[in-house]
Amino acid sequence: MIDWSPTPEQINWLLGLMTEAQDALRRAVFALGLSEAVAGQPAWPWAQRLHGESMLFEPAQARRLLLCLGALAGLVLLSGTALGWRRLRWPALGLGWGLALAAPWGVVPQLLGPAVPTSFHVSDTGFQAHAIVQGQRLYGQHCLRCHGTDGRGEGPEASSLPMWPPNLNGRLLWQRPEGELWWAVHQGLQDHAGRPTMPGFARQLESEQIWQLLDFLQAQASGQTLAREGRWEQPVRLPDARVRCGADPLPRPLSALQGQRLLVAGAADQALPLDPRVSTVGQGGGAADCELLAADRADFDQALAVLLGQSGSGLAGQQVLADRQGWLRARAMPGRAWSVADLVCRSGPDAARASAPAPDPLGTLVAAMDADPVAARRGGYPH
Repeated sequence: MIDWSPTPEQINWLLGLMTEAQDALRRAVFALGLSEAVAGQPAWPWAQRLHGESMLFEPAQARRLLLCLGALAGLVLLSGTALGWRRLRWPALGLGWGLALAAPWGVVPQLLGPAVPTSFHVSDTGFQAHAIVQGQRLYGQHCLRCHGTDGRGEGPEASSLPMWPPNLNGRLLWQRPEGELWWAVHQGLQDHAGRPTMPGFARQLESEQIWQLLDFLQAQASGQTLAREGRWEQPVRLPDARVRCGADPLPRPLSALQGQRLLVAGAADQALPLDPRVSTVGQGGGAADCELLAADRADFDQALAVLLGQSGSGLAGQQVLADRQGWLRARAMPGRAWSVADLVCRSGPDAARASAPAPDPLGTLVAAMDADPVAARRGGYPH
């Protein structure tokens, strides 16, 4: 018997295939008029969906599912052979159905779990700085009393609730798809007995406001983790804002610069290095490749301060570095030269952690960042 376990890359491919296939099914059912739209996006019409998180910890489940997919592909291929080759029709069909029947289909019920209509919804805010700031304001109005100023669940009214609020500053926000988090805020939460543990905000908040609130919660959790552990435990994107680059008079979003490494100043009038390996983004008064629009700087500063776990006044002298995919990867403290130790978003806790002096600190950091790519996960699925 062959002892084979799928590689992490194969599991990631399988997880991505699962979510893409379910999302395509959701859209096809909607296009056929068999489901409705919820919050402007096609709804998931069933009470269950395939959950892939457990495969990260139980590779045997991934192996069995891959065997099922292989058997299904074999059945399709042999059925096509049977249609085109009369002499092999029955042997091909027999072999194909034999493979299908021998596959370990019992793994499919093991992967089924509860779903909500918005399980596959995605945010349309673009993680804009403005959305994060608006979410922070909404959090103060609707959530702070129970979840506390820092999201740890220690608000002044927390003790009066039937269940203590969860700590929102760990991995919790990444353990579920963002569409299911949206549903939890919209509809509220209940315990196993059906008793409400968190009220729904369907009447108080519009769909866009819930997405803004979730943007802030993600930014706050990232900033609190960085302040507590010295690293971003989960990859988080550079907040989006409008910039004007070079002699081009037309503004563009920062996200349009994806594909370039971005070195961003944390405050105005900050000198940025001229280096062909990075594109610099300033906040006015400097010789940067791009400059944030004056109308967006206040929101950008506030959003960046949340992501760094600091107050806005603490940004002076700091810089952040985003990779070509738009993930925030490194943070330089005021008065300190860049070093590879500033790589605070890594694929693992020990990756690229050397601290020896380098003749080209920024170049060494960029090389370490490029050699250690990261990808976010939500609900187990790579994004």
